[in-house]
Amino acid sequence: MPFYVRSQSVVSRVIAGETLIIPVRKGVGDLASIYSLNSVASAIWQALQRPSGKDEIVNAVEREFAQAREQIEVDVNNFLGEMQSAGLVEPVEERALGVPA
Repeated sequence: MPFYVRSQSVVSRVIAGETLIIPVRKGVGDLASIYSLNSVASAIWQALQRPSGKDEIVNAVEREFAQAREQIEVDVNNFLGEMQSAGLVEPVEERALGVPA
């Protein structure tokens, strides 16, 4: 089961309650590609402060929002897919983290 981590090539900040993600390319923030996250996406991004598996992320979001677990799973899968495509989130295998099998 892969874990997911934030890419090393992004910076994020919470400004006035809004989470903003800025990709860093060649040492400079790519201001043309700023991502603004809604509250659910922000909760997922928070869960990615350290390597996390999908179930762990879903559980974190479920604790914060009164939504059906199935919908949260869909939201987490969509978010991770979109963020991977944009290069903002990376999958990491457990063995790379030193997690015993």
